[in-house]
Amino acid sequence: MKTLIPFEGMSQYAPGIDSKKQGSACGPVTAAAILSHHEKTVYGINELYKMLGTTPIGLFTWRLLKNLRRLAGQRYTIKKARDIGEVKSELLAGRPLALKFDRYFSFRWFSKPTYKYHWVPLIGFEEKADDLLLYIHDNGQKNRPSNIRAVSYKKNRNVLTFIKVVPIQKD
Repeated sequence: MKTLIPFEGMSQYAPGIDSKKQGSACGPVTAAAILSHHEKTVYGINELYKMLGTTPIGLFTWRLLKNLRRLAGQRYTIKKARDIGEVKSELLAGRPLALKFDRYFSFRWFSKPTYKYHWVPLIGFEEKADDLLLYIHDNGQKNRPSNIRAVSYKKNRNVLTFIKVVPIQKD
């Protein structure tokens, strides 16, 4: 069974993003794309870059959690997903997650994941006989918009961090 959330990806190399920040803007772009998915609002990446505390080497997980919670206020519950079952439940509920590949701070320096250090929106999954495929928007490249890619959970699981961004229902 394949689950894929209809989702509008964004490129971290879009013309409006400060060229000095583009190489490390994957975290703010991922956050903006997920918030835009829920709110149908456009977020300024240059402003989010600063508000989330992004640095030239990227956006640390703890900073994304702390600063996105502050930015989103009472509109969202933002926290790490504990296991792949929780990740799949979020996707089945139609909620994309922020996914970080990180071989450095996971102390897997010699592993060969799909990305060494990169945030992306996770928008779906597909169960295979020998693996779980995760569908992501890759946040683009200098001359290419964001594309949907399938990546192996099995190959990458030791370097992955999943962040849930769950809108709070108002009565």
